Order: sequence, then C-alpha cells, then structure tokens
Amino acid sequence: MLKCDTFECAIHALAVICAHSGVHLMGHGLESGARLFCCEHCATQAGVTELRDRS
Repeated sequence: MLKCDTFECAIHALAVICAHSGVHLMGHGLESGARLFCCEHCATQAGVTELRDRS
C-alpha cells in the first residue's frame, strides 16, 4: 500500500468522484439518486434534470 502524507493525496484517495467528469469533489457537490456531480453543467451533460444540493 502506498503511504500518503499530503492533503492532495488524501483527496485523491478518499474524495467522491463526479459521475460525469471524474473530478474529485472537495465540497458537497450535487446529487441525483446515487450519482454525485461536481456542478450543474456536468449533471445536465449526463441527462439529469432534477438535482439535490448535498449539503
């Protein structure tokens, strides 16, 4: 197992990933069912019309 001791490594190891762009989410993101998105644009591109702020 690779040891990680930086904040950036921790984000890549633990953060949720946007269902459309693959971006690691450091905030709350947007939710549609079980899928999470980094922004409204990604959700729209994935065909999602209803979103919930995951705060």
